[in-house]
Amino acid sequence: MNHEEAERLSARDNPLLQRIRKLGAEPAAYRKLGSIWLEGDHLVDAALRRRWVLETLVMTESAWRERVDWRLWADQAQRCVQLPEPLFRSLSTLESPARIGALVRCPVNAALLPDQPALVLDRLQDAGNVGSILRSAAAFGVKQVLALKGTAALWSPKVLRAGMGAHFAMCLVEGLLPEDLAPLQLPLLATSSHAGLVLGESELPRPCNWVLGHEGQGIDAELMARCSHTVSIPQPGGEESLNVAAAAAICLFATRSH
Repeated sequence: MNHEEAERLSARDNPLLQRIRKLGAEPAAYRKLGSIWLEGDHLVDAALRRRWVLETLVMTESAWRERVDWRLWADQAQRCVQLPEPLFRSLSTLESPARIGALVRCPVNAALLPDQPALVLDRLQDAGNVGSILRSAAAFGVKQVLALKGTAALWSPKVLRAGMGAHFAMCLVEGLLPEDLAPLQLPLLATSSHAGLVLGESELPRPCNWVLGHEGQGIDAELMARCSHTVSIPQPGGEESLNVAAAAAICLFATRSH
């Protein structure tokens, strides 16, 4: 659309705004509504850089007047609306509300890439951890992240914020069962604090798939049976002092492609 044009909305109960509020309030609402809410210029910019299509660009009236660079993004949106500041704040999930956001279409679960390294998430609960793990995966060139059923919703607002744009660089597949991983051709390595190979002291298969388990319960027994090795991270300063996001970054660094 022409960036000189933007609809003005002022009704709090407008269907578009009700939709955005639901996406912000319910972590998995995107699965039913088919759209993802990106709040803040960083996420909107990250989506555009990866050539995602903006269904709707939403901006405060002041931002529309003042931010010419943001207004240019309207050319890449199917619809653009501007809101009074108080109305935009009513949509926000942030302590310090942004002045811009966008709706993008929720991607359909893609097929697994059998010959590509993957990061497998087994029922990880903490949205901040999941987002940080996605960010590390993108940094180390992982092309796919596979989330088993019970993992925090990958496209929820909290995971998106912690991911800092990493979502748009990878293939993300949710709702899997252990048997759905059967097509993967590379060995599965399970992280463990108690047994198996020691990271930095043992030869590990490269490339590989890393499996990260539930923060409290660890990796499901059925999934563990599919892993060729368990790998521990030496922690001379104290056993089990690393959280799962930190452990993921260390493991991905250890087996990164050169």
